[in-house]
Amino acid sequence: MIIAATFWDYNVWACLLVLGVLLLAMAIANVLRRIIKPLRKTLLPTSVLAGIIILLFTTIYKIVTKDNFFELPVFGTSDALTGQRFLELLTYHCLGIGFVAMALRSLNKKFGKKETKDIFNSGCLTVGTYLLQGSLGMIISILFVVFGSVLTFKSAGLLLPFGFGQGTGQAFNYGTIYEGEGFVGGATFGLTIAALGFLCATIGGVIYMNIVRSHGKLKNREKEITEKVLSNYAVPEEIDETGSVDKMTIQIVIVILTYIVSYLLMALLGNLVPSFKSVIFGFNFLLGTLLAVFVKAIFNLLKKHNIMHHKYISNYFMNRIGGFAFDIMIVSGIAAIQIDLIKDYWVILLIMALVGTAATILYVKVVCRKMFPEYEHEEFVAMYGMLTGTASTGTILLREIDPNFETPASNNLVFQVLPAIVFGFPMMLIATYAPLNDKATYISLGLLIIFFVIMNLILFRSFIFKFKKKEKAQQ
Repeated sequence: MIIAATFWDYNVWACLLVLGVLLLAMAIANVLRRIIKPLRKTLLPTSVLAGIIILLFTTIYKIVTKDNFFELPVFGTSDALTGQRFLELLTYHCLGIGFVAMALRSLNKKFGKKETKDIFNSGCLTVGTYLLQGSLGMIISILFVVFGSVLTFKSAGLLLPFGFGQGTGQAFNYGTIYEGEGFVGGATFGLTIAALGFLCATIGGVIYMNIVRSHGKLKNREKEITEKVLSNYAVPEEIDETGSVDKMTIQIVIVILTYIVSYLLMALLGNLVPSFKSVIFGFNFLLGTLLAVFVKAIFNLLKKHNIMHHKYISNYFMNRIGGFAFDIMIVSGIAAIQIDLIKDYWVILLIMALVGTAATILYVKVVCRKMFPEYEHEEFVAMYGMLTGTASTGTILLREIDPNFETPASNNLVFQVLPAIVFGFPMMLIATYAPLNDKATYISLGLLIIFFVIMNLILFRSFIFKFKKKEKAQQ
């Protein structure tokens, strides 16, 4: 017997209502940023502010009613998909979709030897910071466990680089993996680190820029930001704006189908290696990115051989899809935080955030002074913003002191991803190995420190080998 759907049932509207709460918070946050000048000066992204607004509301609601706001019947009565679960799924999937959209863009830039070197060094700086954050985070969590803290999961500190360096999506992915290894509240722990990272990125970035400005160390750059939106939007080779199917629809089709194929690939790999299934699905963003690069190569090949006469992938729309996915990922990730699950962890979370911020500032500052002396301050704010928040946070900070993106810092921020993925992949494997047992935890910490040393040898190679050559010449 088939039961007809009743359109007034909560489950019919549940997901839309959750989305409605997120979008309403985004609208309120945007209005607040526009009318409150001090808030605007903090450079706090609208999506982060929206997430904080929801988190404050749900925390107060929990204190007053003792109930989880997003587990109210209006957000779904199914045990399989409550409002809370939907927030977590949004965070997970928006990470993958955002990376797919970004990877599908065409990057028609040619760089000289100096630009290529700077991009490579930026990638090394990114991974070096991840390794530093991971090492310090693990040392802190191990010390808290050893000296009788309420924390019992020694690898918890490895969530610091994923929360700080890679944002809510990866923090949630690895936090969820760690929950499977016995870390109660692991996902919320990771999401909280990511939220603290955004605050550290914006507050620290603004303080740094004001200090540098007061000392007159910033070069004079035009205040007017020239955005060539129309030239990016209207590309003659691309398909028509409105035909039998809308141009935006085509872009969404390409992104979603690519992401679904990446799911099929993950399902295949998961069935082949069942013991690594949770790890494989935790890498949804990476497999999606690799597959997107492959799909883009096929489109370019078809266009080159005149099998396809128009460009079907639009950079403009891919930027918009990626931006929307990352905004939703951030607001849903912060909104998914359940304060009651981490109420005993606040001391360790704050210590991790403060130590992680201080170490990131010092390390990035030293590297930028040595490796990027021509645009040291621009590179610092861009990389610091990204390594405590996201790439968009780094871009927002950079725009404050380099409005027209005249320095190479903006290119470094975008193109460092490839060397960062190559050098950073071992760390992702270490992060899944660390929680297996105590021995694996300590081996992982040792590997992180060793890789950090190796990464710095690669990063400072020109200074090290130059010094050796001078020694030989003197002998």
